[in-house]
Amino acid sequence: MGTALITGATSGLGEEFAWQLAARKHDLVLVARRENALHNLAERLHAIAGIRAEVLVADLSTPEGCAAVARRIDAPATTHTPPIGLLVNNAGFGLGKPFPDNDLEAEIKGLDVMVRAVMILSHHAAQTMRARGRGAILNVASVASRTGAGTYSAHKAWVVAFTEGLSEELRGTGVTATAVCPGPVRTAFFENAGVDMDRIPSPLIADAEEVVSETLDALRLGKVLVTPTPVYKAAMAAMKLMPRSLLRKVMRSMPHL
Repeated sequence: MGTALITGATSGLGEEFAWQLAARKHDLVLVARRENALHNLAERLHAIAGIRAEVLVADLSTPEGCAAVARRIDAPATTHTPPIGLLVNNAGFGLGKPFPDNDLEAEIKGLDVMVRAVMILSHHAAQTMRARGRGAILNVASVASRTGAGTYSAHKAWVVAFTEGLSEELRGTGVTATAVCPGPVRTAFFENAGVDMDRIPSPLIADAEEVVSETLDALRLGKVLVTPTPVYKAAMAAMKLMPRSLLRKVMRSMPHL
């Protein structure tokens, strides 16, 4: 897969993707808003794993941020700008409130980061990778994509449907598209969204290491959809069979994302 570009790289699943890809000797392009955190992570990855880690400061809720990352994806291959062989669209955040109660600007920002940016960067990656005849696009979705629980759920449902369609459109080109649907993971995601993780039973919370490891294994096999961990594989299967009205009722008792 060569060099991997990871959005939302400085925390949570993004940081875990960085460490596991570095351990497998992939060079990295790390994308996030926090410049100091990016440089700190890049230095540690280089010192410990011996890989090259570029830093790209960008806010994907803005057209300028998306354009900066798109330029790096499109950049001609040189010694200083190796081609991107794997795009990991990981950036995202929980909204933490029901849609009618939330600030509309926050809702639009969520849409921009988790839908618009995924579309833009995937388009650039699909074109440049297809021209080279190889590459992979990994979009981070969620088990929430099946729940119909608010706008976060809607964004992730879009990611799944988009990735499935893209995978078929890229069939035979040497480029793959994969969507991963993890359940709750032990990261700062819920805290940042203002959600009390104590409301989620501990056995239902996965470790980031397990989620990322299983995802990368599925990616290498060219799988289109992957749900890490046995608990959430079973949960996704159950939700496909459950009447939607019952599922909506169950989700009313869960923390709002």
